[in-house]
Amino acid sequence: MNISIIFGGASYEHEISIVSAVAIKKTLGTRVENYIFLDGEHRFWLIPHSEMKSSFFAKGLYKTKAKELFVGNGGFYYLQGLFNKPKIIKLGTLYSLIHGADGEDGVLSALCEFYAIPYIAPRVQACVLSFDKSLTKLFAAQRGVLTLQSQVLTQDKMSNLTIPYPVIIKPTRLGSSIGVSVATQESELRYGLDSAFEYDKRVLVEPFIQDVKEYNLAGCKVGEQWIFSLIEEPRKKQFLNFEDKYLDFARTEQVLRADISHNLEQELQENFKKIYTDAFEGAIIRCDFFVIDNCVYLNEINPIPGSGAHYLFEDFLGTLQALSENLPSHKRIKPNYKYIEQIQRAKGK
Repeated sequence: MNISIIFGGASYEHEISIVSAVAIKKTLGTRVENYIFLDGEHRFWLIPHSEMKSSFFAKGLYKTKAKELFVGNGGFYYLQGLFNKPKIIKLGTLYSLIHGADGEDGVLSALCEFYAIPYIAPRVQACVLSFDKSLTKLFAAQRGVLTLQSQVLTQDKMSNLTIPYPVIIKPTRLGSSIGVSVATQESELRYGLDSAFEYDKRVLVEPFIQDVKEYNLAGCKVGEQWIFSLIEEPRKKQFLNFEDKYLDFARTEQVLRADISHNLEQELQENFKKIYTDAFEGAIIRCDFFVIDNCVYLNEINPIPGSGAHYLFEDFLGTLQALSENLPSHKRIKPNYKYIEQIQRAKGK
């Protein structure tokens, strides 16, 4: 398979990304061309397949046992010695598993665009819309997709909550349930806001609905064909905290299909299409939906879902391969200096 996986990043979700990559390795193994690690200092490392274990990164062994890479036009390079030219590695298509900052915020996507590296991940504009939960709601509304009532609070506007209790509190630009809490009264709200503000300057508050029906659907568009995963109904709990999500990202076995009607399945897929079309081409995303009073609501977009959501697909390998062969084209503009030449001729220079 002509695909390389990149993971890590300098973010609160750094460890989650490592867990995702290790889970993918257990599923895809040596069929992946390369595993590339982006450390917290923004240095790239080529990780041997045999060292794709969490302890290898936690102990910092990659600094002595892995080959450092440098990004350049068309891919990643390594030095063969002081006096030799850098050598490019066989990359194929780069598949991003960098969660949070550096990945889902569009930084890596911009880097790939700049250096003409083919990649599977949301494009920069899509990252902007999905990384900030408040912008996601505006985007969904423009696409005709329902979302829950919400309010954005900042540290100088903490006492202006208009949503009735109970509420769920989330940092606007963070995933993996980090900094998320539920409040049933003002004292809990204060604590929840203080916790969320540790991670972001802006916090999203929504109604917390007990026992709401939730469904997860991943997919992508390859040419004119839609590829959908099975629809999962997550295990029931008040909400999945960081520890739950951490274990969730490590899943390697396919989940069971949700027991829902054909009509609901189609409705979830249609809402997914509204979100994805003309925005997320070139990426495998997962949308998490609520169903309330027979209406479908978007809870959130996972632009780079944990473990790539591979456990939701019957043929994840085939999906990756098909998408890598049908990526959006990016026109590179080459300067031709014709206007400078016209000016020079007009001035006789």
